Amino acid sequence: MARILVLYYSSYGHTAVMADAIAEGVTGAGHECEIRYVAETAPPEVAKAAGFSQREDHSQIEGPDALEAYDGIIVGSPTRYGRMCSQMAAFWDTTGGLWMRGALNGKVAAVFTSTASQHGGQETTLFSLITNMLHMGCTIVGLDYGFQGQMGVDVVKGGAPYGATTLADSDGSRQPSEADLDGARYLGKRVAETAAKLAA
Repeated sequence: MARILVLYYSSYGHTAVMADAIAEGVTGAGHECEIRYVAETAPPEVAKAAGFSQREDHSQIEGPDALEAYDGIIVGSPTRYGRMCSQMAAFWDTTGGLWMRGALNGKVAAVFTSTASQHGGQETTLFSLITNMLHMGCTIVGLDYGFQGQMGVDVVKGGAPYGATTLADSDGSRQPSEADLDGARYLGKRVAETAAKLAA
């Protein structure tokens, strides 16, 4: 049985909902999953004025060394100008000790994101996350086309071969669709299954 971490940051809840769906994919495949979020770095008055909210049923990650306990890590961040948010970047900036020890070498990793619009930088944000995971020595799993739900243009939908995605609209009113959530579940399952095979 593989042990998978879903690590995310979410200002308004969209990536948190995707994290839940990814965890469903992991546990539905018979593996263990924990969800953690990274610390808020925005000043409290800014976070309050902007209406940021944190899920009370999820816990903050204790620190970078916690990553060593998992066979796979799935990292999610909303897009900030086509790259990961500063909160997630700040967390990865603390992982130098893990990199020095090669502590994550060979672990399986995947990524996910949320943007306001269809062309809001989903793929560049996914790559900004993947870059960190590659530097850490991780084996990357994408949202392969075995998940056909990302295909077609009949409705607005997330999904890219580089990771699971969703769209929030500019006012945050759009919640992840069932297709977006199915992609997240598929990604969680693929990471868990891959991690289990590599550990065998």
